[in-house]
Amino acid sequence: MSPEKFIQAKAAEAIKAIYGTEVAETSLQVSVTRKEFEGDYTLVTFPLLKITHQAPDATGNAIGEYLVANCPEISAFNSVKGFLNLSFSPLYWNETLRDIAADSDYGQLPSTGKRIMVEFSSPNTNKPLHLGHIRNNLLGDSVSRILKACGNEVIKATLVNDRGVHICKSMYAWEKLFNGATPESTGKKGDHLVGDCYVAYAKLEKEHPEVLDDVHKMLVKWEEGDPHVRELWSMMNGWVFKGFDETYKSLGISFDKVDHESDTYLLGKELVQEGLRKGVFETEPDGSVWCDLTADGLDRKLVLRGDGTSVYITQDLGTAERRFAQYNLDSHVYVVGNEQDYHFQVLKLILGKLGFDWASRIYHLSYGMVELPEGKMKSREGTVVDADDLIASMEEEARRTSEESGKLTDLTDEEKASLYHVIGLGALKYFIIKVDPKKTMLFNPKESIDFNGNTGPFIQYTHARISSILRKASADFSSADVMSADPSPKEIRLVKLLGLYPGKVAEAGAALSPAVIANYAYDLAKEFNQYYHDTPILKESDTAVLKYRLVLIDAVARVLRSAMGLLGIDLPERM
Repeated sequence: MSPEKFIQAKAAEAIKAIYGTEVAETSLQVSVTRKEFEGDYTLVTFPLLKITHQAPDATGNAIGEYLVANCPEISAFNSVKGFLNLSFSPLYWNETLRDIAADSDYGQLPSTGKRIMVEFSSPNTNKPLHLGHIRNNLLGDSVSRILKACGNEVIKATLVNDRGVHICKSMYAWEKLFNGATPESTGKKGDHLVGDCYVAYAKLEKEHPEVLDDVHKMLVKWEEGDPHVRELWSMMNGWVFKGFDETYKSLGISFDKVDHESDTYLLGKELVQEGLRKGVFETEPDGSVWCDLTADGLDRKLVLRGDGTSVYITQDLGTAERRFAQYNLDSHVYVVGNEQDYHFQVLKLILGKLGFDWASRIYHLSYGMVELPEGKMKSREGTVVDADDLIASMEEEARRTSEESGKLTDLTDEEKASLYHVIGLGALKYFIIKVDPKKTMLFNPKESIDFNGNTGPFIQYTHARISSILRKASADFSSADVMSADPSPKEIRLVKLLGLYPGKVAEAGAALSPAVIANYAYDLAKEFNQYYHDTPILKESDTAVLKYRLVLIDAVARVLRSAMGLLGIDLPERM
C-alpha cells in the first residue's frame, strides 16, 4: 500500500471515530509534505470542516492526536493552517521495506484488462536505421514495457514503408550505377548497400533531373506488377530486411506484429467510398477526393488522388480500422516524430467523422528530433549517423573506458566483449531516453559514456557495486530481518525512494514518458552512492544491523534492475 493510501485509510478511521461520520478514503487529499515543513506526508483538512465544524488547526490537531495514539506507524504531527503534516515512525518504514523486499514483482501494477498497440520504428527500406530511428525505437520499446508494467496487454507493431518513390530511387541507382553489387560481393550489410544506392541517386538526380521521370515510370511498373521490377524490389528489400533484423537484435528490439506498406497501401479505399456516401468527403472535377476540415480549424485534406491511387492518409485510415477491429484494441499509440503532428491530428479527426468512436483513443507520441553537435542529419546527403556504426562506436568507447579502470583482468575476451556491449548500449539508450520525448535533443556520445553523472554507466556501475557487496557478504538475510531495526535518516531516505517506484511506473505510463523512469533510477542510484559513502556495510559488527543493510541494498539493486529493464537496459554484475 502506498503512503498516500495508508494515510487515507487511517485518516478515514480517525474521522469516523472522532466525528461519527464515514468518508470515502479516495476523497481525502494526501501529498508529500513540502520541504519547509516537518513531516513525511500531508493531509489537507479544509474539505473536512463541514464535517468537523471546527477551525482548520483544531481539526488537524484532533485527527493528528488520534493517529499518534492509535496508529503506531505514525509518530508525530503538526497542523498548519488547514494542512496536517504527519511523520511516519521507524515501524512504518520497516514494514515498507519488508513488503518491498518480499515482493518479487514490485513495481508491476495490477491488470487493467486493456489491450494497447504501440506502433514504432516504421522505417523506409531505402536506407539503414540511423540515430533518429534509434530514438524512435528506444521510445517505442520502452513505452511498451512501461505500459505492460502498468497492467496492460501490449502489442508491439511496426509498419515497414517498403514501397513508393524513395524505394524506386534506390532501385534505379542500383541498376544504373552499382554493376550488380550484392552484400556478399561488397562485404556490406544489405541495408547499408541500399542506403549507398539512395545517396548515389540523390547525386545523380542533382546532375540529371530528368531521371526522376524514369523513377516514376518504375513506380508505375511496380504497381502494375511488372515481373522485372518486382523481382528487383523483392531482392533489395530482402537485403534491407535482413540488415534491419541484425540492428534490431543488437538494440534488443522485437515486434509482435509486422506489416508492410506493400500489403496495406490499398487499405482505406473502401473507407473513402463510405465517407463519400456519408458526405464526409467530396469529389473534385479531376476525380480526386478531399475532406474539408476548415470548419475544424484545419485545411482541406486529399484522401484519394484523381487517378484513384492512395495517399498516406488513405492507408493509415484503413490500417487503423483493421487493427482496432482485428485486435479489439482499447487504444493505439503511434510513436512518430513531431514533424507529423498535423498528420495525426487530421487522422483522428477524419476517423471521428467516419463514425469510429475509438478515434479518440488514438495517441500520437510526438517526439523531438535528435541532432548532433554539427547539426541536423540528412539521409540523401549521406550525413546521417548509422545505427550500426553508432552502436559499434559506443561499444568501443565502453571498452576504452573500462580498460582504463583495470578491474576486468580476470574476465575472458568473450565476457569482456559482452560487457562492453551492455555498457555501450546502456549508455546510448539512457542518454536518449532520459530526455523528455517532446524535446529536441543533442546527442553527445562521449558525454553519454561517462561513469559519473546522470548516465547509464553510472547506474550500471552502482548496480555492479551493490552486487559486489552482496557477493562478499557472509550473512544470510531475508525480508523479515528489517522489523527489529532502527533505520537511520539516510536509510529512511532510501526506503522512501524505493516506495515511490510503483507511482513512478504509473506516472510514466500516463505520460508515455520513459524519462520519468530514467530520472527516478538516477535519483535512486545517486542516493545509494551517498549512503554507501557515509555508511559502513560489510564492516558493520552488529549482525542485526548488517542484515538490515543487506536487505536494503538488495532491494535497491532489484528496483534498479526493474526500472532500467523498463528502458531496455541491462545492469551487469561486474564492471
